Amino acid sequence: MHGLCNDFILVDEFENLRGLSYVDAARRLCDRHRGIGGDGLLVLQSARQADVRMRVFNADGSEAEMCGNGIRCIAKYAYEAGYVSQNIMTVETGAGIKNVWLAVENGVAQEVCVDMGAPILKAELVPVLAKQELAVEERIEAEGRVFSFTAVSMGNPHCVIFVPSVQEIPLEIVGPVLEHHPRFPNRANVGFAQITSRNEIILRMWERGAGATLACGTGACAAVVAGVLEGRLEREAFVHLPGGTLRVAWQDAGEVLMSGPAAYVFQGKVLETVCD
Repeated sequence: MHGLCNDFILVDEFENLRGLSYVDAARRLCDRHRGIGGDGLLVLQSARQADVRMRVFNADGSEAEMCGNGIRCIAKYAYEAGYVSQNIMTVETGAGIKNVWLAVENGVAQEVCVDMGAPILKAELVPVLAKQELAVEERIEAEGRVFSFTAVSMGNPHCVIFVPSVQEIPLEIVGPVLEHHPRFPNRANVGFAQITSRNEIILRMWERGAGATLACGTGACAAVVAGVLEGRLEREAFVHLPGGTLRVAWQDAGEVLMSGPAAYVFQGKVLETVCD
């Protein structure tokens, strides 16, 4: 499946795949030359306190706390597979239980809205090493360039940098340096954002454990929150990513709502030898 071209292999544990080593499977299956290919591996599981549970494994095998595009895929699949009968559901993630709403037409989820929860802004909880309690417009260096960044956690750490033009940023060069920068103890997802209006930005993402991706749901949310904190954006904005557009709204009550599509690509069986 994919959410704005942020593509995933979705493993349905309600079938008979329990016991699979997901760390190893993610590394092997997400390889675009020797596997299926994908930005990550999603695992749909049963949950005790929610309708379903989602686990997320990056292409390098590391487990992520949360994935905005991934949760839309999980929700669409769970509903259309009949595991959840209502178009309102709860999904347990590594970043807590998320409320999800599906816009359904003729039994098909056309769009998915996720309550991503309130952003975590306190530096030590992001986590990021910062000079102040909140890391807003702080300086960071990568490959001889100095950037101004704001750190936000949407259940996973983000480094958001506003620039005049995202196309002028050598993402493949500075992205991995910032991901592994010593100021981010748990590494970071890195987003470069370009303001086009008070309600619109262009975003390019370097994701922790996956590299450059065509979309990132938590990254879009973090970028809007950072834009509000820096006085650049209104609390609701469209985020244009290479794979498409997400609508993000930071509610006055604190929660961030993210809306966008999810889509199927194909369904198949994995040979046991691939994951041995």
